[in-house]
Amino acid sequence: MPTISKMNNQIQLLLVLRSAAIVIQFFLILFVNLGLEYELPWLPLFSVIVLELGLTFVSFIYYRNKDQISQLALLMQICADILFLSLLLFFSGGATNAFVSLLLLPIAIAAVTLTPVLLALVAFLAILSYSVLLWYLPMSVMHGNMQGHFIGMGINFLFSALVVAIVVGKMARSINQRELAIAAYRENLLKQEQVTSLGVASAQITHQLATPIATVQLLADELSEDFPNNEIINDIQSQLTRCSDSLDAFRAMVFDIKEQTIAATNIGDLLKNLLDNLRVNYPEINVELVEQQPLNTEIMADAALLPAILNLINNAVRATKANNSNEITLISQVGSGNWQFIIRDYGVGFTLEKLKKLGVKPVNSEQGLGMAVLLSHASLERLGGKLALTNHHQGGALVTLSLPVNS
Repeated sequence: MPTISKMNNQIQLLLVLRSAAIVIQFFLILFVNLGLEYELPWLPLFSVIVLELGLTFVSFIYYRNKDQISQLALLMQICADILFLSLLLFFSGGATNAFVSLLLLPIAIAAVTLTPVLLALVAFLAILSYSVLLWYLPMSVMHGNMQGHFIGMGINFLFSALVVAIVVGKMARSINQRELAIAAYRENLLKQEQVTSLGVASAQITHQLATPIATVQLLADELSEDFPNNEIINDIQSQLTRCSDSLDAFRAMVFDIKEQTIAATNIGDLLKNLLDNLRVNYPEINVELVEQQPLNTEIMADAALLPAILNLINNAVRATKANNSNEITLISQVGSGNWQFIIRDYGVGFTLEKLKKLGVKPVNSEQGLGMAVLLSHASLERLGGKLALTNHHQGGALVTLSLPVNS
């Protein structure tokens, strides 16, 4: 389906083409009447051109600042072209006019702008118009073999109209699908470039932090030897150990991602790791876990999956706490060959603007830039998964991630 901006360009182009056709029609009538000395009726022909010119002018004014153009608007313009062209042909020889094949042009235009159903309607109207022109041919031209000749012309027009509608329509849809695929590929490539840039920056920061953390660890060990029962020093050592473990885990994750190490992961073990992480980092949060998947269900995952889910859960916890609540709900279920993991917070939910942008590009907010959702979305896409963001009807946000189950 064409986008709104693309449809706007199409209708503007259609009006420009009609304006050029009006000029050509005007000079053709003058040339035929004055140059070739045919006696075409001036009043009906110029009346049709005046009506055509009026509709084109009104359409230019009406659609000039229009943001939304519907397929129905395009259909009406194309049908108007068929009507005007049919009237001009009717007053200038009907089906005997050499320009009667121009009735194929509206079909070709409809094939690249309208849906198949509306294209079929335009083709039917063009064929009907040609049939009416044949029907109203004067009997004076039906002498000899001319009747068979005109019947053959009608069959030829019918065949040509069907070929144009089917072939051009199919080619236009193929090109449109290819353009959409290329646009999606470019968008995904841009997103992956952003993620890669963030990964490089994170690796550099990790490398820079490793040395000072090791130095502080040595100082903490020396202080611990001098003051073995000091709770503050022991707490510092514990926190430094967590930092070192996190750095080691990050290095291992980067190595696995670089080597594209993907292995079968048990959902039960994954949920256990998530709960353990939540109990350590957020002991004040009440977590309701609802499991609805069979035992020993597995998914294919890499080292980035757990941090990706933790990023989403951390966002949910912050949203819940910002709304003076201390609960989140986690739902794990399997259906239609996919594992779905739903995270519900009890915050204020997403705004419509954020729903359009989160996971696609960085978004400014009070909590940050939405990098967690962006990185998690990229990690899930790499594993063939999907991420959906919605609002719960009772308040709060719903984050649903889906991954194929390992069969």
